[in-house]
Amino acid sequence: MWLTGAAALTAGCTRRNPARPNLLLVVADDQSWPHAGAYGDNFVQTPAFDRIAKEGVLFTHSFSVCPSCTPSRTALLTGRHLWQAGEAGVLYGTIPAGLPLLTHSLEDSGYRTGFTGKGWAPGDWRAAGLRRHPNGKEFNTRKHATPVAPGLDDRDYAANFADFLDDGDPSKPFFFWLGSTEPHRLYDPAASDRLGRALNNIRVPSSLPDTGTTRRDMAAYYSEIEWYDQQLGKVLDLLEKRAILDDTLIVVTSDNGMPFPRAKVNLYDGGLRMPLAMRWGRRFRGDRTTSALVSHIDIPSTLLSAAGLPNLPGASGQSLLPLLDGKTDVARGHVLAGLERHTYCRPDGATYPARSVRTRDFLYIRNFEPDRWPTGGPDFVSSNKTFHGDIDGAPVKDELLAPANAKRFARELALCVGKRPAEEFYHLPSDPDQENNIISRDTHREALHQLRALLETDLRATGDPRIEGRDPWKAYPYRQTTGFGASFNSSLSPEARTAAREGAAHKPE
Repeated sequence: MWLTGAAALTAGCTRRNPARPNLLLVVADDQSWPHAGAYGDNFVQTPAFDRIAKEGVLFTHSFSVCPSCTPSRTALLTGRHLWQAGEAGVLYGTIPAGLPLLTHSLEDSGYRTGFTGKGWAPGDWRAAGLRRHPNGKEFNTRKHATPVAPGLDDRDYAANFADFLDDGDPSKPFFFWLGSTEPHRLYDPAASDRLGRALNNIRVPSSLPDTGTTRRDMAAYYSEIEWYDQQLGKVLDLLEKRAILDDTLIVVTSDNGMPFPRAKVNLYDGGLRMPLAMRWGRRFRGDRTTSALVSHIDIPSTLLSAAGLPNLPGASGQSLLPLLDGKTDVARGHVLAGLERHTYCRPDGATYPARSVRTRDFLYIRNFEPDRWPTGGPDFVSSNKTFHGDIDGAPVKDELLAPANAKRFARELALCVGKRPAEEFYHLPSDPDQENNIISRDTHREALHQLRALLETDLRATGDPRIEGRDPWKAYPYRQTTGFGASFNSSLSPEARTAAREGAAHKPE
C-alpha cells in the first residue's frame, strides 16, 4: 500500500519505510537515442545502461520537452513544458521562487536529497528569489585519483555519491541526481584513436556529411558515452555492495540530443528522442521493452508516485508506474515539445520559437518566425564566438560550413543550417530521419489537419503564450551561470578551458 499525505510525511521522517524507495535519477548531457548497446547500436559499448535495461524496462519512444539543457532539466524537476515554467524554460534563465520542484516536495516528505555533476544548469537559480538548491545538497568535491583524458569531467561521480550516502540518516530514503557532463563537448581529438575500432561501423545520420571527419567526431562522442557509462557502472556496484540496489528506483536518461547539426537545438528526433531505462528490483520485473510514447514531464510524476506523493501543482506529466508494473499501457497518443532560445545568436537576443507534436507515425512542427535562421545564421557572431551559434563548435560543423564544400554538401547544408518554412510535416514510417517535409503534398492530409488542431488545442490548454500571440521570452535576460562547474574540464589546456568558459560550446550547457 502506498502512503500519501501526512502518513507519508510521518513515515519519511521517523524510520525507513520499505514502501518508499530510494530514488536515483541519472542524466547524461547531450546523448541521443539510440546510442546505447541495448538499442542495438553496434559501435558503442554501454554495459551499465544495458544492465538497467535488462533488469528493468527499456523505453524506445521517450522524448525531451526541449532540445536544450536548462529547459529540459527544468522539466525533469517540475513536470512542466518550457512555456509553463517562465524563466526556467530557457537556457541561462532562473527558477521562479514559487515554482514547485520535485526535490523540494521529496525533502518536505522526509527524503534526503543531493546531487553530483551537472544539476539544473546553465543559469542562475537564485536570481528570482529561490533559496533552496533545486537539486538538493551538492557533492562535487571528490576527484578521480588519476588524471582523466582531455574533455572529461574530473569529478568522481561514484565517490561523490558514496559521500552523499554516508552523509545523512540511513533510516530516511534518498533522492540523488547524478548529472554527467558527458557526452557534451569539448571532445579530445585523439579519443577516436584510443577506441581502436573500425569507424565504418558508425551509423552517420543521413543529414550529416559522411566523411572521415564526421566519423572521428562521432567516435569521440561515443567515447564520452562509454566513459559516462563506466561511472554509472561504479554507482550500480556501490548500490549492490550496500544491499540497496533493489530498493532503489533508478531512472537513466539524457537531457537532449547529441551536439551535432540538426540534432541538439532541433525539434527532430535527433534533438528530442532520448535514451531511457528504469529499474526497481523490488517492485517490477525486468527484461521488458516498451514502445509507449513518454515524455520527460512524466519522470517527476513517476518518482513522486513511487514515493507515495501527489503530482506537483501545475505539472503536465503522468506517472509511468502502471506501465512499469505491466498492468496497462500509458494512454498517450502524442508528445509535445518546444524551443525558444539557446545561445545568444541573433540580434537583440531574438529567439527561434517553435513547437512540435509527435505521434507514432507523424511529426508536425510549427515555426513561428520562419524568416529567422534556426541556427542563428551566417552573419551574426553568437555568444560562443561563431556563426550559426546554435550548433555547438565541432570539426563536423567546420567541415560542413567550409566554403570549399558548399557544392559538395549542398543537401546537408540545407538540412542543417537552412531556413525552414512555417510548417513542417513528416511521415515517420517512410522517413524516420525526418528529412522530407511533405507539408505541401496531398498525402496524409487528414493526419496533418488533425495534428495542426491538436497542437493548437494542447498549447492553449497548457497556457502557451506563444500560441496566443504573446512573447514574454524577449524580456528574459541571459543570466550568468553560477553554482556548478568550478572543477570542470581541469584536464584541458588553459587556452581551451578559457575558450570553453567564455562560449556556449562548453560542457555545462
